[in-house]
Amino acid sequence: MITKRSSGEKWFDAGNVTFLFILSCVTLYPFLYVLIASFSDPAWIVKTRGLILWPQGFTLDTYKLVFQNPSILTGYINSIILVVAGTSLNILMTSLGAYALSRQNVMWKNPIMFGIVFTMFFNGGLIPTFLLVNDIGLLNSRLALILPVAMSAYNLIIMRTAFMGVPVSLEESAKLDGANDFTVLFRIVLPLSLPVVAVMILFYGVAHWNAWFNALIYIRARDLYPLQLILREILITNSTDSMMTGVGGGDKMPVGETIKYATIIVATIPVLCLYPMLQKYFVKGVMIGAIKG
Repeated sequence: MITKRSSGEKWFDAGNVTFLFILSCVTLYPFLYVLIASFSDPAWIVKTRGLILWPQGFTLDTYKLVFQNPSILTGYINSIILVVAGTSLNILMTSLGAYALSRQNVMWKNPIMFGIVFTMFFNGGLIPTFLLVNDIGLLNSRLALILPVAMSAYNLIIMRTAFMGVPVSLEESAKLDGANDFTVLFRIVLPLSLPVVAVMILFYGVAHWNAWFNALIYIRARDLYPLQLILREILITNSTDSMMTGVGGGDKMPVGETIKYATIIVATIPVLCLYPMLQKYFVKGVMIGAIKG
């Protein structure tokens, strides 16, 4: 039976849609501004004030300058290595911990969980962490950006909650057939928990891709800088001179501005490409941790 909607409900829906549309435009426009500016004539961008809705003097010169900069390419390679290696280790460690803490016959499970949750509120701090990383010989290496963040307590709780939703009867049947805990985890539990695994890949991958602070603290060699640290250097310290070789003196300033925009787009595109691939799992994976205790 279809219930006729009142005029008040229709007006409410119309107002709600209008408000959300305006909010979406306000949220999306800064990214569109950067995208449009990166393809526009640098001199026009410097002179223009206010909204811009399409490129003026369309050019790809700034992107050519960005990709000709060896620091950008090196940063890209370093970031990809960190994302692949770091996310793989994160998923492995988180799934192992979540599986162990989601089983019913594990001793000291509650005290261990309390200790893990405790780290979400209290930690050693920056200086003790730096001293630890230095003492174990990880300073100025990629491992310094991977091992200290090998597991997130928040993500562990989400994955543990998802694993607790897998029927115990499946585990019991597998063990009757001779399967051990590793077989149960990798051939039964993880395939049945693909939504939450996809969300963990997204969370960890984006965190590694956007990370720059740990690299700023632990990395000294420029050839190990991730892309975000290069981007920070460009945006904050105005270090665009190395990309403007051959550009006339009067043109350096406007070209430097559009180089910043182009670098932001180059650093953002991989994350934007990752989201659509995992979107269908995202809501379900997040809600698993929200509706179950």
